[in-house]
Amino acid sequence: MTYCVAFLLEKGLVFASDSRTNAGVDYISSYSKLHVFQPAEDRLFVIMAAGNLGTTQAVLNRIRRDIDRHHEAATERADRKPAADGPPAAAAPGAASAAPTLLTARYLFEAADYIGKLSVDVQRQFSTSLREAGATGEASFILGGQIAGEKHGLYLIYPQGNAVMATAETPFLQIGESKYGKPPLDYIGHSRLSLEDAARLCLVSQIITRRANLTVGPPFEIALVPANELRVSRRVKLEKECDEVNRSMEVWTRTMQEGLQRLPRFAWEQDPL
Repeated sequence: MTYCVAFLLEKGLVFASDSRTNAGVDYISSYSKLHVFQPAEDRLFVIMAAGNLGTTQAVLNRIRRDIDRHHEAATERADRKPAADGPPAAAAPGAASAAPTLLTARYLFEAADYIGKLSVDVQRQFSTSLREAGATGEASFILGGQIAGEKHGLYLIYPQGNAVMATAETPFLQIGESKYGKPPLDYIGHSRLSLEDAARLCLVSQIITRRANLTVGPPFEIALVPANELRVSRRVKLEKECDEVNRSMEVWTRTMQEGLQRLPRFAWEQDPL
């Protein structure tokens, strides 16, 4: 299992993920689930993945393949000079109407649709063999980023290929083992947080989830993307025993203990048995 969370903020985007994968109690390993793509200077995408590792890796590989193919085709077109006494060579049939990719999408929702279609195609390709083995190829993704001229945004892409968008009213999205780390996000998370405060809150959400579920674990990865800068300003990998993880857990636990002592007393406590 895994746990990924991302925040849509007025000032940008924050992403956090664990790195643990679990294929049984005797096979636990680590894979990065936070992937950055900048196929051109005018766009930046961050993708986080949860679910079947084979599906997520296949989708990411196809994204890279499509970017490479587009660059190769552009290079070939540039090298193919028109004849001196003839018109320029015609574009390949269907080139103008090709489906958007991360390199050609004009809007972030088009990039989300593209990833959803890739995911469905991969799942369909292996569905029969996986079903016979009693397994599922389902995977979900969080896509965030910005294309020049458009606002930054965040999408959750379901295994069925459709997607939902984060908003100011629902600013965070989660995939994977999401239930344990959701309460702190619900209570104090909002779109006006600074990037740093949102990153701290996401780290606490990761730590709480790790405490409750052994299939989620470090290293934890965090990335910050300021609005309108088309770059990742900070990206860190936090190991299990690093100072940020230990101190965050200590401070959060102490705060919860202090809060318990400050809760209103029950009426019967005035007249104990």
